[in-house]
Amino acid sequence: MSGTVSFDDLKQQVEAGTVDTVLACIVDMQGRLMGKRFHAGHFVESAYEETHCCNYLLATDLEMATPDGYAATSWQTGYGDYVMKPDLDTIRPMPWLEGTVMVLCDVLDHHTHDEIAHAPRAVLKRQVQRLEALGFAAKTATELEFFLFEKSYDDIRKSGFRDLQPISGYNEDYHILQTTKEEAVMRPLRNHLVAAGIPVENSKGEAEAGQEELNLRYTDPMACAEFHTIAKHATKEIAWQNGRAATFLPKWDHLRVGSSSHIHQSLWTPASESAFFDPGAEYGMSKTMRHYVAGLVKYAAESIYFLAPYINSYKRFAAGTFAPTKVAWSVDNRTAGFRLCGEGTQAVRMECRIGGSDLNPYLALAAQLAAGIRGIEDELDLAPPVRGDVYKDDSAGDIPTTLRAAADALRTSGMLREAMGDDVINHYVRAATWEQEEFDRIVTDYEIARGFERA
Repeated sequence: MSGTVSFDDLKQQVEAGTVDTVLACIVDMQGRLMGKRFHAGHFVESAYEETHCCNYLLATDLEMATPDGYAATSWQTGYGDYVMKPDLDTIRPMPWLEGTVMVLCDVLDHHTHDEIAHAPRAVLKRQVQRLEALGFAAKTATELEFFLFEKSYDDIRKSGFRDLQPISGYNEDYHILQTTKEEAVMRPLRNHLVAAGIPVENSKGEAEAGQEELNLRYTDPMACAEFHTIAKHATKEIAWQNGRAATFLPKWDHLRVGSSSHIHQSLWTPASESAFFDPGAEYGMSKTMRHYVAGLVKYAAESIYFLAPYINSYKRFAAGTFAPTKVAWSVDNRTAGFRLCGEGTQAVRMECRIGGSDLNPYLALAAQLAAGIRGIEDELDLAPPVRGDVYKDDSAGDIPTTLRAAADALRTSGMLREAMGDDVINHYVRAATWEQEEFDRIVTDYEIARGFERA
């Protein structure tokens, strides 16, 4: 079994007894798979039409709390249902789970059957449609960085998340010997994802002890986000199956480098020609590309919540760690927020290096497309690229350093309100402010250790 499965093929597999479980999943605000496990016979008989979920699933946090302040749902409105409408084009096997396939669902209003605007899949769909109206299609790819740890999730949780030991003892960037020791997790991850139709290119050691990178082939944004979401989910499950733990927390230790999720992006014409490439232009960048990149740079601060959605996300932005601190663009320079790749070739593209490993790919891609679209619409001029050590370039704009600043930038973004709608932006502003409120009321270990005796 490999790749996506048609509904007719699924019915045959269910009848043959090779598939007995269907995971019907939505993507929540945090980019996680949420849903139900159906007996496959019931799914192909009737549940393929629709099922239901509580509407709090798109108004909650990592802890599944029910904060107030959301217009979409609340205790006052009784937390009713959403319709989960299976997208039968997304059926694919989960080869690391016996007899199991998965299908992604769109989220619809229970009464009107209209798509819920703040659902991550819907947010990205809208930007893809806007881009298509301009005569372009995007190709995108995301990199997944994460850490593997010696112990299991249960053991780490029971220890109070203390004395965390990565699976290796030294920086394993491109290191074949050390990554060989990790193949018990990484080899089945690559192979199971390929069997599920996820186009894995490679995995490698990253620039810290126990840090991994998984690279997926570029594709259209909706598929890219789907691939990213499933790959992240599979990483955790396969690590768990092997008695290990994987974390996508961007910064789990202040002494170690963080984990990112770089986004590569380019635009193409209906004739499958690069709209970014002009062989006669500087760096091979067309006018369309220059306008698009100017939009990325101009609106980076307004968009950063969708690239860095939690308190911890902002701990990653530190000089000398390959995580950017400036929003400027560069030519093949890993110290800047945006890096031109494939200079002078058909593969010319822009890499956004701002996003952390904790981003929701649907929302992150939507924000990138929205900024680039505005750059094209307004024919924004692109400043010259920055050079050298961008960390020390005082002329370049700063990346917001806190979630509080990111929430304020999102709240006041006219560009994103026009692109996504006031309701959507207000919804995610509330998600951001809730994260900040929850953190603000907590007394941390750092505060106690620093001030218990000496304050």
